[in-house]
Amino acid sequence: MSTDSRIDNFRARLLAREPMMGTFLKTPSPIVCEVLGLSPLACVCIDAEHAPFGRMEIDGCIAALRAGDMPSLVRVQTGTAGEILTVLDAGATGLVLPHIVSGTQAAEAVRKAQYGTGGRGYAGSSRAARYTTKPMADHLRDSAASTIVVAQIEDAEALNHLDDIATVEGIDCLFVGRIDLTISLGAKNPTDTIVIDAVNKICEVGVRHGKTIGMFIPPTEDCATWQAKGASFFMLASDHGFLLDGARALAKKIGS
Repeated sequence: MSTDSRIDNFRARLLAREPMMGTFLKTPSPIVCEVLGLSPLACVCIDAEHAPFGRMEIDGCIAALRAGDMPSLVRVQTGTAGEILTVLDAGATGLVLPHIVSGTQAAEAVRKAQYGTGGRGYAGSSRAARYTTKPMADHLRDSAASTIVVAQIEDAEALNHLDDIATVEGIDCLFVGRIDLTISLGAKNPTDTIVIDAVNKICEVGVRHGKTIGMFIPPTEDCATWQAKGASFFMLASDHGFLLDGARALAKKIGS
């Protein structure tokens, strides 16, 4: 694999816990992906959980991101074998799996993302395998080396099983889903003490097991605070947010 490719190097950088910033994609548009591919962001996460992405939209967006050598993660809806197969065959760099609450669930997700008995089915005709032009041995090797599996921690139930989740081989990152965690804990605000305590606990477990910690944080918070506690991977804002921020800034240029 190329030593200067953002896509090829992404997993190694993630596992090395280098400071990285990504964003969410909410618009099913390869053109938006092409533009974001020109940015200095570390990755783009296609939000197929909450935005209107069908199979063809996911495929087109991944193709555009790959063309720009921009690592692509896909946050799937439920983490079924079919969803995982679809996004990885399309050439996604990795997966963000929502609502992981146990080690058993995490291990099953990893199995679905890997080739082998009971795991992901092989097809040499996929984009990931370069449409039959990449030898099977090379594709199996590269897939094992570069495919990322991110477990999103966003449920109160998961807090009792963090060690089990963190010790699953193949889970590359514990990602804190702060908003759903707030709701699950019965809090009113993502900055409430009960929520902050839970995020601290996730960070402590991640650090103890040498696991990469990622998170979404509210606009009022600074990454440095959480970097000091072990977080290194942040996915903030979205293309929708960029549009709104730009429009607001533009509107302020004219006096009343």
